[in-house]
Amino acid sequence: MSSFETLLSLIAAVLAASISAVLIRATRPLLLRVALAKPNARSSHRIPTPQGAGIAVIAATLLAGGIVIVMAGSPDLTVPFMVFAACLFIAVVGFADDIRSLPVAPRLLLQAAAVAAVVFSAPADLRLVPVCPVWLERGLLLIAGLWFVNLVNFMDGLDLMTAAEAVPITVAVALLGSFGHVPAAPALVAAALCGALLGFAPFNRPVAKIFLGDVGSLPIGLLLGWCLLELALHQQFAAALLLPLYYLADATVTLVRRIARREPFWSAHRSHFYQRATDNGFTVWRVVGEVFALNVVLALLAFASVALNSLTADTVLLLAGAIAVAWQLRRFSRPF
Repeated sequence: MSSFETLLSLIAAVLAASISAVLIRATRPLLLRVALAKPNARSSHRIPTPQGAGIAVIAATLLAGGIVIVMAGSPDLTVPFMVFAACLFIAVVGFADDIRSLPVAPRLLLQAAAVAAVVFSAPADLRLVPVCPVWLERGLLLIAGLWFVNLVNFMDGLDLMTAAEAVPITVAVALLGSFGHVPAAPALVAAALCGALLGFAPFNRPVAKIFLGDVGSLPIGLLLGWCLLELALHQQFAAALLLPLYYLADATVTLVRRIARREPFWSAHRSHFYQRATDNGFTVWRVVGEVFALNVVLALLAFASVALNSLTADTVLLLAGAIAVAWQLRRFSRPF
């Protein structure tokens, strides 16, 4: 384990947390006037609340991550400019949607452009399935990345929910980077994103004073997707699946059920399992606490997968993760 990389990760996290908290305090009065989220069919809040804290979270992540990467002074460690540019681009798309709702098709095309920039910037010699044609693999990754960005956005519907999901993932990626299982750049950016979300958390705890907005949830999804892609491309596919497994299951099962019922799945709704939990008597703190605990368990399973490094272990650990997630979804879908 590199103590130097661990120190850099800690610096990135602390710096990002400080920048995030300061920027949120500075921008909240303005966001109260221009980006007020009013309760609707999907909402879990009851009073108008400003959204747009994602501006601070993403700015803090990119600034802290970029500064620490430059501080490292290593010729093998450079700022991932394409990823940062795509992150800023999708944040602008998200902010435009926060201010004035964009039509579905243009919104998806713009998001796809940002995801494509990240997917196709990955080195061509790094492959998930070497026997698969490059164009097909990257095309499937583009579709998967677009879904992942949107599911992170869909799941950002409860106070502290995104922090409860993203903090365990980013801590895991940063630690795996220290052990050499993830390249240094995504590991340091993950540490910075973790810090930025921790700086945001006090403002978003129930009852939230401010929300991320699409300007935050979309680029957070993009950055998390990039980190998980780097993990998978470095032969840790099971770990890359285990870390976001709760979000993948909740959002995907909900989408499939809505399509099967011929519901307008693109419209706002409250049928995600975590939303049904609050309707079934769970408090917000209970929901996010259980999601956080589940994600810590999934992170431990991901570490075990990396440590054991065998197909048999990966299969068993993925099955254990799937059972844990299924139990949690079932728990949320029943009255408390």
